[in-house]
Amino acid sequence: MMPTGDRQQIDRSQTFDDFLAEQGMLEDAEEQAIKEIIADQIRDAMGEQGISKTAMAARMKTSRRQLERLLDPANPSVTLSTLTRAARAVGRTLRVELQ
Repeated sequence: MMPTGDRQQIDRSQTFDDFLAEQGMLEDAEEQAIKEIIADQIRDAMGEQGISKTAMAARMKTSRRQLERLLDPANPSVTLSTLTRAARAVGRTLRVELQ
């Protein structure tokens, strides 16, 4: 059990985004979340359409290894070009906007 003197006061009015921003981690967390969401959407579209990874790579005119990098949530290095080709390969469009 932790001694009471070692406990830090927690600001309960702070959001998780506030905490991440304070720690300098918000941008990285948001980028990672967006990458994971897009990868999941592509994977779901492949599943709905019965597209194998090999067939998907062929549709994208890329290697299966490149497709694996696209679908890997831990790999943040994905270009807009790759995302656009993946979206088209499953009959979707990629929309990027500034807010």
